[in-house]
Amino acid sequence: MQLDIPSGPFAGYIFDLDGTLIDSMPVHYRAWDAAMHQFGLNQPLDPDFFYSMGGVPTVRVAELIAQHYGLTVDPMEVFHIKERLFVEMLGQVQHIEPTVAFLKRVAASTPCAVASGGPRDVVNHSLRLAGLGGYFRAIVTADDVVHGKPSPDMFLLAASIMHVPAAQCLVFEDAEPGMRGARAAGMQVVHVPSRR
Repeated sequence: MQLDIPSGPFAGYIFDLDGTLIDSMPVHYRAWDAAMHQFGLNQPLDPDFFYSMGGVPTVRVAELIAQHYGLTVDPMEVFHIKERLFVEMLGQVQHIEPTVAFLKRVAASTPCAVASGGPRDVVNHSLRLAGLGGYFRAIVTADDVVHGKPSPDMFLLAASIMHVPAAQCLVFEDAEPGMRGARAAGMQVVHVPSRR
């Protein structure tokens, strides 16, 4: 995979996690499929529908899937079951090498942040397992903002923590909601294809 990275210069870099730094979206898909089957889903979860929600906070994804399939669920209960299943499967996740190679190249000289729609404990666990936690000056999760992606709030908070103007940040994202949020924050975006 070749990333199309603008020349810059940039004063800060912000990375989505799932599907951007780690190839976890297939694992998220399997965890969502298994969790929703426990709540009455009687067919495979539609992968196209699932991938269209990349970056959306987990509780909201539970609501959207339930709505899509006409299921009545407690989104928080689904959230906890899905995250437990995901953590059990996390050992299967690999780096997305072009993005991680870029991160390692720039992190020594330029502030870097994660902006992920996942809950903080799962994001931190994922970063630890992937050996990437030490590269980031800021880790922003769904727990830190009222409005998740596609709102710009996560990206603006990450820039603020890094003490970098939003317009001088470059964002790496795999999914449309995250790319929309980054652009709404006034940031340039590198698209990382998560479905290879």
